[in-house]
Amino acid sequence: MVNIKVLGPGCANCRRLAQLVYEVLEDLGLEATIEKVTEYPQILKYDILGTPGLVVNGKVVCAGRVPRKEEIRAWLQAAQGT
Repeated sequence: MVNIKVLGPGCANCRRLAQLVYEVLEDLGLEATIEKVTEYPQILKYDILGTPGLVVNGKVVCAGRVPRKEEIRAWLQAAQGT
């Protein structure tokens, strides 16, 4: 199972990223655990300079922008091994 974390204080971009992740998961039929990390001390542990951030299986794959669905799809498929 894929472990996903959306890093950010809950701003519009953070919510948009989380929504895109849910959409891609549904499109792919993948199961994942999704955690929204909103506390700054926890976000800083990932050493990103801007939010939102996306962490897949412990690896930061994107930070400081909302990625396209195609990018999210590729990261999740790689994490799933498909």
